[in-house]
Amino acid sequence: MKKITLLFLIALSQISCVSSSVFNALETRYATTKTELNALQKVNDSLLQSTDLLTSQLAQKSLEAQSAQDSLHSLQAVHEQLEEDYKALADKSDMALKARIAENQELLAQIAEKEGQLTQREQRLSELEDLINAQEQSMQNLKKALSDALLNFEGKGLTVEQRNGKVYVSMENKLLFESGSWTVGTAGKEAVRQLGTVLADNPDITILIEGHTDNVPYSGKGLLKGNWDLSTKRATSIVNLLLENDQILPQNLTAAGRGEYLPVGPNTTPEGRAANRRIEVVLSPQLDEITQLLKTND
Repeated sequence: MKKITLLFLIALSQISCVSSSVFNALETRYATTKTELNALQKVNDSLLQSTDLLTSQLAQKSLEAQSAQDSLHSLQAVHEQLEEDYKALADKSDMALKARIAENQELLAQIAEKEGQLTQREQRLSELEDLINAQEQSMQNLKKALSDALLNFEGKGLTVEQRNGKVYVSMENKLLFESGSWTVGTAGKEAVRQLGTVLADNPDITILIEGHTDNVPYSGKGLLKGNWDLSTKRATSIVNLLLENDQILPQNLTAAGRGEYLPVGPNTTPEGRAANRRIEVVLSPQLDEITQLLKTND
């Protein structure tokens, strides 16, 4: 600043000695220099402010670094203490640890044994499922075979149904018997013989013959004592007729009288009573293999 002022004074003392153009040039240079000086002054102020900020930040970081260092020392002390405690604990619990390892090994052996048992059980369950599916398919095939064989009688008081894993052949008494009689008529014999032809091809099927009546009391005379007796004799007549086919195993047959106690229709109408007077042939798969598998799974 002093140099600039001196130059300015020299310029003034010699103003009379220099030309106007030189003076103007000096004056322009002075103005430019002053502008640059102001700019440099601003830069300097800015740098000073930045320096102060950086100094402050450096101090803060130093404090943080010191705090981190203190924390590290504290953690190292804790870590060393933990290592000492762990070593002491390991030394004291070596026997307990060995006992626990032995216990865990025993548990693992038990788990492996249980897994083996579970695998065997799953295999048996898979076999059981396959067997049930095969029996279900067998019953479907049986139902189809019966429907085909008895097609001429459907709509004449005979129906074939499959439900609950069984096949039901229901024959109304009008197809089989005269009123109050247990002697099978001609059309009924033909239907039963057609039924027997299919049953002879399925020796693994258990056959339950059920006789049913309506609730009208039996009024006939002779050996019959009532509807229950009549239903039993009718069921037995169907069994005897089936046994004329020597390929049907007698041990697969059961005759049962149900009387009026399992109606399928209302006994308040003629149609309902007619539906209740029937023979039902209940065909079931033999369950010996399934029972054996179930016992194995217990």
